[in-house]
Amino acid sequence: MATSAPDFLVIGHVVQDLLASPRTGEGSGVRASWRLGGAAAYASLLAHNFGLRTAVLTSHAGDLPLAELLPDIDTRVVPAAATTQMLNVYAGPDSRRTQRVPQRAADLMLDDLPDEWRGARIVLLGPVAGEVDPALAGAFSAETLIGAGAQGWLREIGADDVVRPVPHDRWDAAPLLQHVSALFLSDEDLPPEDAPAALAEWSALVDVLAFTRGYAGADVYHKGDWRRIEAFHAAPTELTGAGDIFAAAFLIRYADTSDPWEAARWGAAAASLVIEGPGVDAVPTLAAVEARLASPTT
Repeated sequence: MATSAPDFLVIGHVVQDLLASPRTGEGSGVRASWRLGGAAAYASLLAHNFGLRTAVLTSHAGDLPLAELLPDIDTRVVPAAATTQMLNVYAGPDSRRTQRVPQRAADLMLDDLPDEWRGARIVLLGPVAGEVDPALAGAFSAETLIGAGAQGWLREIGADDVVRPVPHDRWDAAPLLQHVSALFLSDEDLPPEDAPAALAEWSALVDVLAFTRGYAGADVYHKGDWRRIEAFHAAPTELTGAGDIFAAAFLIRYADTSDPWEAARWGAAAASLVIEGPGVDAVPTLAAVEARLASPTT
């Protein structure tokens, strides 16, 4: 583990995304029955591909070969009896997702954060199952740009392992969002009837809120202004990881430019690329994102 602060730090569980039918693949992120997933994997690989010194705070069981799966990325692992697993099933004309979580790794707490990482330039809090202690958002320097993916706090896992949405008014977001500059969530994270009230409430607590809508693009808020960012044309093979990639690309560009609209276009371009291939093996390079930015939106 590096002794200096990373450029980009992701906090959240790495995930074994279970494949509906056991199969093998050519990429480093694919195994016989699962594929590497979670914001910790997607976002860290994008940041690494963009040339940033990247680190991950996560938890998993001892049999997960994380150093092989995330090469050249610094990791701090909280030991756990199990690695978080998810089964994503997409169905229907709008490819809506149903999820199951048969097992879960350990929570990530404030004491798990290495002191030398508190000066990270960019941090993405990316829980998948409520595992990130909100107190972690207050652990960084005043200069750190902090983003958070709301998804992991807006889902609960039932006794049947099925993931169900948490009503927005049950999530006490304020203690977290007082330290966060950018909040990311999608139309899969909120029931349609809850979205207007939730977006109004949370956008008042952050500088930027990005509400992604898949093929319909993203609605982005910045200091009182809402704008629609169109999606880029893509030839999708699967949709897993698009939101994580959007968030990571947004934060990287926003840290460089302070322009939320340009950052959102970078997020949309990067997200359009990752859905064109198999899982984390489709995480794009900087050159690929720059090329996609020059192409038409849908």
